[in-house]
This record gives sequence, C-alpha cells and structure tokens, in this order.
Amino acid sequence: MIDGSADSPGEGAFPSSAPRGSAQPEGGVYEWYTRGLELLSAGSAAAAVQLLERAADAEPSSSSIREALARAQFGARRFAEAADSFRWIVEYNPSEDYALFGLGLSLSRLGEFEAAVEHLALAVAMRPDNKHYTNALRHARATLEARR
Repeated sequence: MIDGSADSPGEGAFPSSAPRGSAQPEGGVYEWYTRGLELLSAGSAAAAVQLLERAADAEPSSSSIREALARAQFGARRFAEAADSFRWIVEYNPSEDYALFGLGLSLSRLGEFEAAVEHLALAVAMRPDNKHYTNALRHARATLEARR
C-alpha cells in the first residue's frame, strides 16, 4: 500500500521479520519518499539514501523515486551507485535530460570522461539553454582533452 497506513509499525516498533537493531521506518513508500526529499534538501544525503533505497525497493518501477535516490547517492558521494540509478532512468526513458545529466556527472566523478561526455552532450542537445548542462559538458570535454 502506498501510504502504508494499514501496516505501519508504531514508533520504535520492530516488525517480526526485521533483525533486532534495524528499525523499520514509520509510514509507507510515499512517506519515505517525501522524508527522503526533505533530508536531501536539508543536506543529509546519506540519511536520504537510506529512506529512498527502501522506497525504491518497494516501488522498483518509480522513476520519481529512482531520480531522488540517484540525487541522494550523488550527494553522498556514492557516484557508482548514482550512475547506476541514473542509468536505470535513461534506459527506461531515453529522453529524460536530467537523468542524462546526472549520469554524465556521476561518470565524470568516477573518471569515466568519454562516457560522461557522451551523456552530457545528449543532455545539452535536448536542453541547450541549460547552463548547468553546458558547463558540465565543457568541463568534461576539457578534462578529457587534458588527459589525452
């Protein structure tokens, strides 16, 4: 159930299937998602990852949850995981320019500049007016050129 109201454990409660010491977050998928976004906005990316991973496990086909998770992973400097999450979105919807941008940035942080340039160039082609996209592409191309 999306809102989780029917089977949410009470505060501090542990579901019978959870190992001792691993608290089940209160609420359901929607609450995990919104709290994850709040944590991300507040600068607590690592904490956001925890809730958003749980939400993504519960709703694996949700692009919104996957994007929020990817942003949190990136913010927590978990670049390989962020790249995987952004890649999932791109495979599901190849015209998602923000996911292409996020994938390109994540690959850039991993030192995979050729692949980063490819994805960033696609994002720029879709949204040439976006300065963040063009600056990231320019930086990735310059770094790739300097390494050659």
